[in-house]
Amino acid sequence: MKIAIACDHGGLTLKQEVSKWLIANNYEVMNFGTDSNASCDYPDFGVKAAEAVASGVCDFGIVVCTTGIGISIAANKVKGVRCALCSEPLSAKMTRLHNNANVLAMGGGIIGINMGLEIVRTFLETPFSEEGKHVRRIDKITEIEDKYMK
Repeated sequence: MKIAIACDHGGLTLKQEVSKWLIANNYEVMNFGTDSNASCDYPDFGVKAAEAVASGVCDFGIVVCTTGIGISIAANKVKGVRCALCSEPLSAKMTRLHNNANVLAMGGGIIGINMGLEIVRTFLETPFSEEGKHVRRIDKITEIEDKYMK
C-alpha cells in the first residue's frame, strides 16, 4: 500500500516518526515535504499529497501541520479527497468506516507521537463499511464536489 505524506514545519517531527513507522510496517511512502524546520506554507505540501491520492498514485494520504486544521482544509480543496482531521483513534476509525476518508490530517503540536502512531494505525487498518447509508452519503458529497469543483 502506498501512502502520500506531507507536512509543514509545525508537523515535521510527527511526519518523520509516522514515516519511520510506515516503512517499518511495510508501507511504501511518498514524501511530499517539507523536510525542514524552516517556516513554510502548509498548502504547498498538503495539496501535493492530496493530488497523489486523488489521482490514484497513492492509496491514502497523511498530512500534518501544527493543528492539522489548515492542511486539512487545503487537502479538501482537491476533488476526490475526503480528508479528516483526527486527534484520537476513535475518530480515525469512524471516518474510515462511515466516510471512507482517504486522507488523514493530524496536528503535530496537538498530539504526541504515540497517539499519532495509534491514529495512523487505526486509520489504515479500518476498512470502509460499504453500508448503504454511508455509500449514499458519500455519493451526496461527490455530487456537491461535481457542482462546486469545476
